[in-house]
Amino acid sequence: MTDLENLWDAYPTGPAPVGAILTAADSTGRGRRRRVLVRPLLTAAAVTALAGAYLAGALTGGPGGSGPGGSGPGGPSAGAGGVDRLPRHVAFQADLEPATSCDDLRASYVRRGLELVGPWGWSGGGPIAYGMEGDLLRRSISTPDSDQAVGAARTPRTERQTNSETGTNVQEAGVDEPDTVKTDGSVLVAVRHDRLDVYDVTGSSTAKVSTVDLPGVEGPEILLAGDTVVALGRDAGTPAEAPGTRVLTVSIADPAAPKVVDDVRYDAREVSARQHEDTVRLVLANGLPELDFVEPTGKRSEQEALAHNRKAVTDSTLADWLPTVAVGDAKPTQLLDCRDVALPSDALALGTTGVVGFDATDAGRLDAIGLAGLADIAYESADHLYLASAGSDSWGCIDWCGDVVTGTSRAFPGGLNDGTSYVFGFALDGTRATHVASGEVEGAIRDRWSLDEAGGVLRVAVGPTSETGNFSSVVTFEQQGRELVERGRLDGLGRNEEIESVRWFDDLAIVVTFRRRDPLYTVDLSDTSAPRLLGALKIPGFSAYLHPLGRARLIGVGAGPGPDGWGAQVGLFDVRDTDRVSRLDVLGYGRATSALAGTDPRAFTWLPDRRTVLTVVERWGSRRVGYLSVLKLAGGRLQERRIKVEYGADVDLVRAVPLPDGRVVLVTGEEAQFLEL
Repeated sequence: MTDLENLWDAYPTGPAPVGAILTAADSTGRGRRRRVLVRPLLTAAAVTALAGAYLAGALTGGPGGSGPGGSGPGGPSAGAGGVDRLPRHVAFQADLEPATSCDDLRASYVRRGLELVGPWGWSGGGPIAYGMEGDLLRRSISTPDSDQAVGAARTPRTERQTNSETGTNVQEAGVDEPDTVKTDGSVLVAVRHDRLDVYDVTGSSTAKVSTVDLPGVEGPEILLAGDTVVALGRDAGTPAEAPGTRVLTVSIADPAAPKVVDDVRYDAREVSARQHEDTVRLVLANGLPELDFVEPTGKRSEQEALAHNRKAVTDSTLADWLPTVAVGDAKPTQLLDCRDVALPSDALALGTTGVVGFDATDAGRLDAIGLAGLADIAYESADHLYLASAGSDSWGCIDWCGDVVTGTSRAFPGGLNDGTSYVFGFALDGTRATHVASGEVEGAIRDRWSLDEAGGVLRVAVGPTSETGNFSSVVTFEQQGRELVERGRLDGLGRNEEIESVRWFDDLAIVVTFRRRDPLYTVDLSDTSAPRLLGALKIPGFSAYLHPLGRARLIGVGAGPGPDGWGAQVGLFDVRDTDRVSRLDVLGYGRATSALAGTDPRAFTWLPDRRTVLTVVERWGSRRVGYLSVLKLAGGRLQERRIKVEYGADVDLVRAVPLPDGRVVLVTGEEAQFLEL
């Protein structure tokens, strides 16, 4: 076996056993994404006991029966609006408490909204800073046991690498991500603008066999589950300032005659979409609603404008705050049952974040829960979902900013972040998500790549905020009861610099920070209670994306100085001795170039059997030109061949897709053909 064939051996993949926790009704939810740090681990015994207690209560008319909120909007009426609801389960098992009724939920939104509204509308009264109530994270001070001491003596290895079965370069093994191209080895499907093209890739050359339109979806990306394609994108029927999400399901059971079989619309922005086997999970977010606000004028004073705007908030209804869903031609209905929306601390910016799960073959049958707050980062492992707050001290946006592909996001209106990142962890069981732990950490989480879990421990890289020193840190967490408790940390990385990229392995982290030079730090995580700095390599430029090439090599894609100016570059690193990482070779692409993998890792492909990297590079001039850079590793050097492949906006559609038989399909804006290597 090659190094890359024996990856993720120790990675936990079993889902938390929460499927037995059921009652009769409905489950929905949404909220705003913020950077979170949690590692929810439930024992089978605890869940069994909880399920038994809950079902006993349901049978005797206790919680889960016809309690408060049962008749509220989006309630137990299965099939309303064409949406089938899965049976209600205990969605919040940790410190988050669901609303007791629709009146309770609306009152929470109104109370916080009144704190934010001013004479000019939202935030017109100035920024509002919120603090998390309670100390959810406590540092564990302990002496490593004998097993940990032995682990710390090992040399950490860069052995984890990920590529989905559908050909996409992804963050986590077993968790597929949307892309513009997917394949099962026999059929290849590619989205181009508003259509889906289907190719047969079993012959000596590719053959397009059909095309089907994807109506009403802007910028679609796809997931593939058997003979079902799930296309997701912006709902073209919603305004730009309040984007919605549209999900089309396409059957390719007959590749020559694909057919759209489901059409589901949400009036919330897509934050994240992931696939576990046949289950698709969306994280959706709605910011502050558009209300009937006014502004001061010559005839209207600030006090009068403020009074009008406060009344608009007071009179707002749940329809203003909660997202809707509609299937096919049915009218929209409320996505979330009031009892399935948790009321987090006021530390979260105001809005709604929803977690929606469905089977790829039945997109109209939903399981959804939500937060009455905004979490702007979503990271998903094989069996857990983490929603996290940003933790920065700057203003920005969620409804019109951010990058779903990379997980990069910004702060948002609705509250000024207080320099602390808040974390909510959810155990996953099929289409269901169950909140099991919460935590917090001082510092800013850059994006989803800054989070990782392995061996029952959550690891996170955080940058500086007003609550920290001017440096970055690596922090580890473990679940203790309902809380995510800090287990260990390493401070002092990249002083006066910002985190550019992070890559995690079973017992190693590689962190790149940058201001003028690129310090590449290696951190030993063999003993998670005491992360240890192994080494630091300082070189010009920076690596925005890191990818392991087995145990001996690591490649970094980013930018740096060259003979003719700043441009894209790729560096090859020797990581056999993680105490003394060295750069073996660097390839610069010249001035006015950039490597797409720095912002979109799906534009990167590693072929271990051929020791070859395929990555997309663009050059800016009178027009945008895209190239496929073919990099072969030989004797610690990079040998490059560059192929001009595309122009303009279609550069973003270029993919090099590996097939199980070793062949590679080069997909561009108009074609899909085998690549001669």
